[in-house]
Amino acid sequence: QVQPVQSGGGLVQAGESLRLSCTASRRAFGSYAMSWFRQAPGKEREFVAAIRWNTGLTSYADSVKDRFTISKDNAKNTTYLQMNSLKPEDTAVYYCNTGSLLSSKTYYQDNYWGQGTQVTVSS
Repeated sequence: QVQPVQSGGGLVQAGESLRLSCTASRRAFGSYAMSWFRQAPGKEREFVAAIRWNTGLTSYADSVKDRFTISKDNAKNTTYLQMNSLKPEDTAVYYCNTGSLLSSKTYYQDNYWGQGTQVTVSS
């Protein structure tokens, strides 16, 4: 299965935490990375975080830095997004993606997307 498969998400109150998981079966080499994007109602999909598989290099959007942590389990081909101190503005559908992370500021997405999972943060 090429398409990533996501799990997690749900409804929480502001200040609480959630963890998302994403498993992909693609062969990892070079600058291969897994990432998270999100799309809020009426807004464009935006980058959240990425992690490179071979080095663990990470990249974060400024809006989530210091609150969200992306990690990986190589043996399970799974990436996690730990979201702490959630805010109502974090409410969105979160998508997993596979691509390439060339530097902490340069991520290239490919066409393999997870099914999306809703995260709702109430105030």
